[in-house]
Amino acid sequence: MKTICRLPDFEVPNVSLYLYSDDTPISVESDRTIIGDPANPSLYILDCKTSNCVLHEDVSEPSDWYGWKYTYTDEDGWELNPQWEPPIPPRQ
Repeated sequence: MKTICRLPDFEVPNVSLYLYSDDTPISVESDRTIIGDPANPSLYILDCKTSNCVLHEDVSEPSDWYGWKYTYTDEDGWELNPQWEPPIPPRQ
């Protein structure tokens, strides 16, 4: 798996924002992140760029991963985000 994380100076250091399979092309650039084939991308992420994000590759996937739930570093692996609160389910 691959995860896109904020840098250590973010309000929640190293928080994992996105998780993709190893075979998904990802390019973190100076002004955006491109997900998928650069000739025909499936997604542009405009608020993730080289100045504020890092891409970690070949990581394991927590079985209960959810964006913002975990932080990730090469040194410590996955850790629960101390500020994590489960999302509120929609009202029935």
